[in-house]
Amino acid sequence: MELINPAAEKYAYSHSSATNALLQEIHDYTHQHHAEPHMLSGPVQGKFLSMVSRMIKPKRILEIGTLTGYSSLCLAEGLSPEGELHTIELRSEDARIAQAFFDRSKHKEQIKLHVGNAHEIIPHLKENWDLIFVDAEKTGYIDYFNALLEIVIPGTFMLFDNVFFHGEVLKEEIKGKNALAINHFNVHIKQNESTDKVMLSIRDGITIVQKLF
Repeated sequence: MELINPAAEKYAYSHSSATNALLQEIHDYTHQHHAEPHMLSGPVQGKFLSMVSRMIKPKRILEIGTLTGYSSLCLAEGLSPEGELHTIELRSEDARIAQAFFDRSKHKEQIKLHVGNAHEIIPHLKENWDLIFVDAEKTGYIDYFNALLEIVIPGTFMLFDNVFFHGEVLKEEIKGKNALAINHFNVHIKQNESTDKVMLSIRDGITIVQKLF
């Protein structure tokens, strides 16, 4: 399902600030060499992540799902001078590629890459997160949300990607474990009274959640 009118997407891209050379290189490399390039945040979504981060000016960012590092570097643009971004990637090859790009970034000293299962790693990261971006396995979204809600302080912003799941959740009959999982997640957070949230129709859908109490 085509979620966004291609002409509108092209228009938005052409009227947004250009990405820097390193981000463009990551974009091109991923589309040329990665088996799942559709998982990469595109330039419009990447600019959105950068803008959100720059508005918040976080000291600590947590990203769950690194892929080849595009979204990580977008988020890092808003880090405070003493800030750190911790990003977790399950697949070692993707992590290796991302680290190579991080090493060429001006934020290389601020990015901490963890390789392994995020559900196991997160409890050992004793940080006060200001901004969290989740773009990992869709069947784990509710577990991530519940676990993160327990450890973050009121005011923390969390962003969850792919909340439309390629348009599958918009269908009258939702099929497939990932689409069903995302639909359950969307209902779950809508019903949560301790958070404020808004679902945005950017790319494949992003929900911004803020813990209230």
